Amino acid sequence: MILVCGEALVDLFVEAGRCEGTRGGLPALAVAGGSPFNLAIGLSRLGACAGFFGGLSSDTFGQMLRDRLTAEGVDVGFAKASTHPTPLAIVAVGADGHPAYTFHAEHCAHADVTRDDLPGMLPAAVSALALGSFSLAMEPVGSTFVALVEREAGRRVISLDPNLRLDLIDDLGGWRRRFAVLMRHADIVKLSDEDRIAAFGAESDEAALAADWLAAGPALVVFTAGAAGATAYHAAGRITVPGRPVRVVDTVGAGDTFHAALLAGLSRDKRLTRDGLAALDANALQGLLHEATAAASITCSRLGADLPTAADLKAFLAEPVL
Repeated sequence: MILVCGEALVDLFVEAGRCEGTRGGLPALAVAGGSPFNLAIGLSRLGACAGFFGGLSSDTFGQMLRDRLTAEGVDVGFAKASTHPTPLAIVAVGADGHPAYTFHAEHCAHADVTRDDLPGMLPAAVSALALGSFSLAMEPVGSTFVALVEREAGRRVISLDPNLRLDLIDDLGGWRRRFAVLMRHADIVKLSDEDRIAAFGAESDEAALAADWLAAGPALVVFTAGAAGATAYHAAGRITVPGRPVRVVDTVGAGDTFHAALLAGLSRDKRLTRDGLAALDANALQGLLHEATAAASITCSRLGADLPTAADLKAFLAEPVL
């Protein structure tokens, strides 16, 4: 099992500029979401065994999130039932397909996870932990996840995808210090170009960052660049693959899809272990990146974070490249 740690929330998609009715209401659609939530579902759809560890509210939205995870085959036995409300992300998608977010996340269920909520011992079936997004920067949940990673590092693969949300980060320097702690314990680090620029500045160099991080502990560092593809850094070398062209509807969930496909592929190939990661060669890395970029492209061709199944991905990979 890959245990995904982080938030589940409701994405409230609004159609900006379009009012309905005499009261001028704004059309909106409530959709289950959150980067770790999407990742857990993406893993399950791609055939990997997935669990979710995070706070789920007892309110109506929280029950929707729990029901959705369960329906998708995700184990929610590790999740905490919280009396705090479900966090909301207001999403307005631009003409280019890129979403703009406004978060309502103060004192919500995702942050209501303390060290007392940590499982005393994870079962042997949990082979990896996957973490990311804004829960890492909030308290007490952020410190709780750090404690879990510090406890489990060396026993299980740790995969980190920061998925930085600057609107929710009051102290970027503090976020960088937390990232540095988690990165040193991680085996896989995955960042988008947007995250790299937001966290480390437009002048930051991915190759230099990757070299520093590989020296600090991770076995694999991956940077994604949207339609331009992805680049992996590993002891086997630097591997770059192009993006897979599609008609973009929106990019919501694309990064989560990439992460899910990468981990699912490693799990399928029996490489989601510390030794398995270290033993990856250039050909294996290239194949994994091709699958992950293709999976992300499928999600970009759909409205919202509608991640592909293993059958979807197999069929897409069999199609000729446009």
